[in-house]
Amino acid sequence: MKMFTRTSAQFLVLFSRESCIFSTRCLHDGRLRVSNMFQPMTSTQTTSTGKGKELTCKSQRLMLQTGLIRQAHPGAYHLMTPALRAVEKLVRLVDQEMAAIGGQKVEMPTLTPGELWKATDRWNTMGTELFKLQDRHKADYCLGPTHEEAVTEILAAQTNLSYKQLPVKLYQITRKFRDERRPRFGLLRGREFLMKDLYTFDVSEESARETYEGVGHAYSRVFDRLGLKYVKVEADPGDIGGSLSHEYHLPADVGEDQLLVCSQCSFGANTEAMGADQTLCPSCSGPLSPTQGIEVGHTFYLGTKYSSVFNASFLNDKGKPLLCEMGCYGLGMTRILAAAVEVLSSADAIRWPRVIAPYQVCIVPPKKGSKEEAATQLAEDLYDTISVELPHLKGEVLLDDRSHMTIGKRLRDANILGYPYIIVVGKQALEEDEKYELICQTGQQTQTSHLTWEDLIEELSDLTDAE
Repeated sequence: MKMFTRTSAQFLVLFSRESCIFSTRCLHDGRLRVSNMFQPMTSTQTTSTGKGKELTCKSQRLMLQTGLIRQAHPGAYHLMTPALRAVEKLVRLVDQEMAAIGGQKVEMPTLTPGELWKATDRWNTMGTELFKLQDRHKADYCLGPTHEEAVTEILAAQTNLSYKQLPVKLYQITRKFRDERRPRFGLLRGREFLMKDLYTFDVSEESARETYEGVGHAYSRVFDRLGLKYVKVEADPGDIGGSLSHEYHLPADVGEDQLLVCSQCSFGANTEAMGADQTLCPSCSGPLSPTQGIEVGHTFYLGTKYSSVFNASFLNDKGKPLLCEMGCYGLGMTRILAAAVEVLSSADAIRWPRVIAPYQVCIVPPKKGSKEEAATQLAEDLYDTISVELPHLKGEVLLDDRSHMTIGKRLRDANILGYPYIIVVGKQALEEDEKYELICQTGQQTQTSHLTWEDLIEELSDLTDAE
């Protein structure tokens, strides 16, 4: 086990401090300070946006109250710095799981030619939810809510695609648009949102179904790594189509989907797919329990629905052209963020999946003018030591230097914002038996411990990489 001594830490901190003497004379000294952050919090637990719209769910209220998001217009939100950091961490996590199954990341234009959508007739069947527009030449376009047509056209252009090159798995994480009739619940149902959409092309139905199962396992790993309890249910393919479809839900009272889940086996279904009157599990005949869920992922086995329209084909081992068997798979990235806040948080305090928390550690030094003010230097030394000796936490530590406020007031803010770890540097740090208060907010219960400098660094060194 690696031992962290005060002597080595002080030497590294001294070197770090001397190397940035010039910057300390400026507004910033290289430390992430709460006083420098733009995150406008509201002091009241408002239930209205000020525009006559009620805040009807916990995540929307908390995220607005804490300055994580700000409404731009109905159904669209600005992501402020902490929220964006959380989304970027989620993107990296999903990228890792997509790479693990052979996914290749691409980016397709949001502005999609209307002729592609007309070819599949979705220009008409999507109805008013499809954002349509014309350019100056009167050509039709839409803002893509999904990209089955566009990605299939890409594959169709590869006239010499061999069976040896399949499966091909292309995905992107981009903004999507849907003209929701009634956008609500903040990031849970908006008109503009961030989505991961994966499209797969296989040589046969058997191979496509194997790919389908593999993506399902990847989705399970995503939610497991986030520490989120989810249910996988059979679903209606809807406008996207196909013969096989599953949804991934986080159970929540605010969820808009009605689900039936078996308590004796793993079966579950959306009532849209099997009917609300079903009472017995079709797999084991056990009782089905109704619940509500927030849909955060959806998978579809498409067959040749799109490849047949665009002639997306490959050459088999005899040189004969055959249509690709397709699948498409979505994860609502900003919806996952809000849904996690919804299911993990209390009524008045945010709790994050630790791996995507905007910041991992918040250090709270004493109030200026208090008897413990001398411990302020220890708080800054601690910040620098963590940055130097624990590289996995570099850029993940905040120093709440609002020393005009009491420690209690800053702890209330830290609690509301949900930092996984809070370190209070108070009077105990100045005593002969030097101790630091570590508050852990990573589970349902908050845990507090008092540790020496060395034990504190050792505790933080055991954290898995937040990236």
